[in-house]
Amino acid sequence: MYPVRQTFLVLGLSRSGCAAAEFLLERKAKVFVYDDVAGEAVEKSARLLEEKGAERATKEQVSRMHEICDALVLSPGIPIDHPTAVAFKRSGKAVIGETELAARYMRCPVAAVTGTNGKTTTVSMLAKILSEGGYRAEACGNIGSPMIKYVSLGENDVAVAEISSFQLETLNSLCPHVGVVLNVTEDHLNRHYNMENYIFLKSKLLKNSTEAEYAVLNFDDGIVRGFAEKTKARIFYFSVRERVHGAYLENGTLYFCGEKIMPASELLTDGLHNVQNALAAIAAAKIMGVSSESIARSLASFKGIKHRIELVGEADGIKYIDDSKGTNVDATIKAVGCMKEETVLLVGGKDKGYDYDKLFVKLRTSNVVHAVLYGENRFRLFESALRCGFERMTLCVGFEFAVRLARMLAARGQTVLLSPASASFDEFASYEERGDRFVEIVRTFEEEALRAKAEKPERKPEKIVVDDDGSDRGALPAADTGEDGASDDEGEGADE
Repeated sequence: MYPVRQTFLVLGLSRSGCAAAEFLLERKAKVFVYDDVAGEAVEKSARLLEEKGAERATKEQVSRMHEICDALVLSPGIPIDHPTAVAFKRSGKAVIGETELAARYMRCPVAAVTGTNGKTTTVSMLAKILSEGGYRAEACGNIGSPMIKYVSLGENDVAVAEISSFQLETLNSLCPHVGVVLNVTEDHLNRHYNMENYIFLKSKLLKNSTEAEYAVLNFDDGIVRGFAEKTKARIFYFSVRERVHGAYLENGTLYFCGEKIMPASELLTDGLHNVQNALAAIAAAKIMGVSSESIARSLASFKGIKHRIELVGEADGIKYIDDSKGTNVDATIKAVGCMKEETVLLVGGKDKGYDYDKLFVKLRTSNVVHAVLYGENRFRLFESALRCGFERMTLCVGFEFAVRLARMLAARGQTVLLSPASASFDEFASYEERGDRFVEIVRTFEEEALRAKAEKPERKPEKIVVDDDGSDRGALPAADTGEDGASDDEGEGADE
């Protein structure tokens, strides 16, 4: 732990950076704050922290902060090789993150979840299961609420923490009671440089575990299964392919160590990946002592999370699915696999160093009938699509235009899926902001469709008037004849 009266530089005024600064100020530490990015949100955060006692550093001062500060608190959005972080390390000063700071003060057990995909869903599932199973359980970490805000939790409470690779760069003290690793596929290589570094970071979650802790590992992922050799924790697996020591899928039913939990069909979230997430949550919950009946009830009422394969609207017979959280190739492939109707896919944004060939090879045999490529990486996506023989695509620049274009391309009965396989930072501050904007645009589509329906003139049913001799005198509107009859209903039905 760091004693009070030490001096810190908090670099990056994100939610976690601000929370760390507030935590240190409350403990009478001297805190300098700085962010490379200028903007209204950063300015507002800096002013609030100044009111609480922080000092705002200038760009010139930051280059010398390693000389006067005891430690650097680095926000997860800032890489470990940032010049300021390098200067602190060369001076023998600590470089930590908000999660590391929290880990040093946390008193309650931590159930920590990492992996390339499924973290937020699994954390949400597990927090719900534990809360309904008798614990006070708080979801925190990368899911949105900084872990440092929950250091006051008691010994009988549980912090359910989503841990990203960015947080793991500066995390060394965490020893989760249950550490869950869901999967490891290519992601964030623009930051971590190669898969070896990325795999190493994911394995760090379990490095402090002893024989008194537990690890829940994906048996079906060879990389994750190999983590069992790198930890002293007691191992439980989860699998959708075979019976394992832990949680598994067999004949459409979810089990834990031979005990039936629930039929997979009772899960409200679609897709095999959500079965995997549920199995991971089941294993962690059983380790924490929650009953099978309680777990089944919780999972049967879990409706999923925002921005993850979420139906957000329908207009003109076209469904709109928000998967803005699908920021890598593997996540988008899983989202596409959940589409039951023909689909127009929105893909693109800020490049993260992926090889997109895997995505377009899958799209060739999927329900995707057209792809709209947009954003900063649209030309890389285009080149990959051509290389893989996927030609049903259109290129454009901006996000909003791309969504409107997808609406024009989609036909009644089809789906428009936003699953970008890319970061949002070319146009947005986060995937949440991108998803929220998508929902706003879809709302305008729904309003336009309702307005068009209301403004459409209603065609009055017609009645044929026949003379006594059988000759046709022509069609007159039913209202003009003053008569009622079956022809009125038939006319309305035909019009609809």
